[in-house]
Amino acid sequence: MKKIAYYPGCTLKTKAQNLDQTITGSLQALGVDFHELERWNCCGAAFSLADDNLLTLVAPARNLIRVKELGLETVMTACSLCYNSLARVNLVMRHDEEKRKTLNMFMEEEIDYAGEVEVLHLLNFLKNEIGWDELRKKVVRPLSGLKVAGYYGCLLIRPKEIAIDTRSYPRIFEEFVTALGAEVSEFPAAHDCCGSYQIVSNPDLATESCAHILDEANRWGADMIVSSCPLCEYNLGKKQDHVQKVHPDIATIPTFYFTQLLAIALGLGPEICHFELNMSGALDFLKEKNLVPA
Repeated sequence: MKKIAYYPGCTLKTKAQNLDQTITGSLQALGVDFHELERWNCCGAAFSLADDNLLTLVAPARNLIRVKELGLETVMTACSLCYNSLARVNLVMRHDEEKRKTLNMFMEEEIDYAGEVEVLHLLNFLKNEIGWDELRKKVVRPLSGLKVAGYYGCLLIRPKEIAIDTRSYPRIFEEFVTALGAEVSEFPAAHDCCGSYQIVSNPDLATESCAHILDEANRWGADMIVSSCPLCEYNLGKKQDHVQKVHPDIATIPTFYFTQLLAIALGLGPEICHFELNMSGALDFLKEKNLVPA
C-alpha cells in the first residue's frame, strides 16, 4: 500500500476533533502509512456555482499542490465538504485547460498543477485499499446489536463526477456498517439535504429539513445516524434539541461520525473519540450498548 497524504481541514482541527482524531487513530490501527499535510489551508468550504469565479478555486488547488510537492499520488479526506471541494477543483485542473492555465499563472509562486493527485474519501479508501474483508479481520469489538442509518447528505454523491458510489443507489455506507458487525437500517432520507448553511440564514427551513431526516431514521427503526460532514452533524445532532421543540413528536436519535464507530470497532479507547463533542446523550447511549466502559 502506497503512502498517502491526509488532509484534515479547518473544522476537524477545532470543533470536530472527534472526527479528526478517530481518523488518524484508525489509520494507525489499520497500519496505513499516511502523512498529514503541514501547510494545508481551508478547502474553501463550498465549491462556487459561478463558472467564472476562479478565485474560489485557489485555496483547494493549493492543498493539492502541497500533496504534489511531497511526491505523493493520493490525498485522502473524510469531511464531506472538504472532499467535495477538493475533488471538484481537481477535475477542473485536470480537464479545463483554460482555467488551469489561469490558475497556475495566478499562483505564480507555486509549482504548476494539472490534476496529478487522486482525491479519495476515507470510505473509498477503506473499501478499495483496505478492503471490507480485511477490515472485518481488524475488528476487535463488533458492533453487533446496533442498527445504523448511514447519512450521505448532499456532497458525497453530488455531482456524479465525484460521487463516492453509484449516485442512484449508493451502498458504501451500508457496506462499511456491515463490515463493523452492525446491522444496516434502510433510510430513504439518506440523500436528503440537512439544510446546510441555511441553519444560519434560514433556520426554520433547516429545522424542517432536519425534522424530516430524523423522523425517517426513527420510522425505519435506526438506533443511530452516522455521517461524515461536520455541518450535517451539527444540524442533525447539536441542533436536534431545537428540532424537538418544534416537533416534540420526533424521538431523540444519537448521531455520530462514521469514524467514531470505526475507532470503537478497532478497539481504540474513548479518549480519542471525544464523545463530549457529540450531542447530549450520545455517550450514554454507547454505554448502554456496552460499547464503551460505563
